[in-house]
Amino acid sequence: MNKRAANGSGGGEGCGLLERLPNSIINEILGKLELETLCSAACVSRTLRSSASQVLSSLTTLDLSSFSPDVQTLEHILHRCSALKRVTVDCLRLGDSSVRSFLGEQIEELNLLKGSSLSYQVLFSIGRKCPNLRVLVVELAGWDVPKIFTRCFMHMLNRCSYLESLCIKIRGSELDASGFRSSVLSVPNTVKVLKLQPLLIEDAIGFINDLPYGRNALNDSFDLSIPFYPLSPRFTLQKLSLVVDAMLRAAAAKDLTNSGLQRLGSCQHLIALSLIRSKLNCQVYFKAVNDMGMFLLSESCKGLQAVRLGGFSKVSDAGFAAILHSCRNLKKFEVRNASLISDLAFLNGALPSLVDMKLWSCSLITSESVNELASSSDLEVLDLSGCRSIADSCLSRVTSLHRLTTLNIGGSDITDGGLAIIGRGNSPITHLCLSCCKRVTDKGIALLFSGGGKIREKLLALDVGYIPGISDKAISLLLNLLQVLQNSVLGIAILCIGLSVKSYELLKKPFFSGLKWLGVGRTQLTSKGMAIFTEIREERPWLTLCLGGCEMGCHDGWQFHRADCYQEGLS
Repeated sequence: MNKRAANGSGGGEGCGLLERLPNSIINEILGKLELETLCSAACVSRTLRSSASQVLSSLTTLDLSSFSPDVQTLEHILHRCSALKRVTVDCLRLGDSSVRSFLGEQIEELNLLKGSSLSYQVLFSIGRKCPNLRVLVVELAGWDVPKIFTRCFMHMLNRCSYLESLCIKIRGSELDASGFRSSVLSVPNTVKVLKLQPLLIEDAIGFINDLPYGRNALNDSFDLSIPFYPLSPRFTLQKLSLVVDAMLRAAAAKDLTNSGLQRLGSCQHLIALSLIRSKLNCQVYFKAVNDMGMFLLSESCKGLQAVRLGGFSKVSDAGFAAILHSCRNLKKFEVRNASLISDLAFLNGALPSLVDMKLWSCSLITSESVNELASSSDLEVLDLSGCRSIADSCLSRVTSLHRLTTLNIGGSDITDGGLAIIGRGNSPITHLCLSCCKRVTDKGIALLFSGGGKIREKLLALDVGYIPGISDKAISLLLNLLQVLQNSVLGIAILCIGLSVKSYELLKKPFFSGLKWLGVGRTQLTSKGMAIFTEIREERPWLTLCLGGCEMGCHDGWQFHRADCYQEGLS
């Protein structure tokens, strides 16, 4: 049998092995593939190309959140998908017209993420074209005036009368914090999940103060993140998340207090609580809440499974420990910018079986806390970004966790010796952040992949940004090791002053074949390598190239990117 017949590309002769299989079997197999793999399979033969087209035309769910498609790529994919009901798209490189192209009455779930160049008019279009929408998630940058948002948002609410889940997040503008105030009353009474961000602090406090003291204040379980408006009796909310994100400075009389946390205790079915206070480029705090508020909350809401607390500068170890020890079903615990939390919060008593633990910029946390946290054998995510006192001594315990997939030790005091420990560990780490670890050098990168541990096979994303000891040698070593291991890193951040333009050449094809996100920062060296970046982008249309110094995936700075910047070689 010749090769053309064997691979199913026999030019219509019908004698290939693939042609002998029923189309239903081929379609069922291809239907289980991810989009990128499906597109690759379509290039193998005419039979697979025909079957891939059939699979795409029958898809009801499409998820394009793992990369940022440009206009051409999106059109190429979507024109084959005529039966979509649930769509998720990373909109970092898209405008309003691209989104409008796939809206329609058949859409029941729509997730538009990182919409840095989407205008508020897209909400108007959603209301006009998607009357049967059940689930809506939209992330927008606050470039337009609030009045336009209010008008478009109200129109969408009035037209989408079947909504069950609504999440609108606006970043980049404090002015839009007041945009939800009048429109929330028009939310359909079918809504059970409501998440709106950002909010004014006085609105958030107003809602909490209006919570009734009663066992049945809200039906079922729900996720509450500082809400701002009194609930109407017509709502049967199960999840509510209204986050105070960007806000104006509030007077002390309008700040969240212990009494406010006590009122949250009236929601006895509360399973997830997020209280985050933040302001762009400025640290702000809840200064009227102390340990007593946490005691009251922990006694009333013992069923909490997820807790996120940010900006509680007056809460000490005792307050945070009360949450940890009272909520025995706790799976996710996150604390940000807590200047008083220390090792004592984790050393007094058994901890719950945590799955996701994040301690951001908690300067008093040391390796002792990490050793204690490593006793949670179910831990999958450990994020210790900005905890400067964490050293190599705790990494042996951490890398013995058999379920740990995400480890962020950015800004810590680890050394090359610590990377050697990680390289020998048994944790199946897929995402590793070493950003701002000033004691790490090229040698440490080599040790990370030469220790024989699981990380050399499992790693998908690596952040080595802002490390002065990283040079071209580290990038070359990384490339050689990945080629030997046949590993395919999907994301890499290399914002390092020790790199030369020559190192950027290593990022071109055929190297790093699976790369989907690349962060290189905006430095003088970057401007010298702009021609290389342009070539890289042309070679990889699915690659997101970030020159803005964002964290991995642009999760922290997508609102500052504009789609037109990508056409100019900027981001």
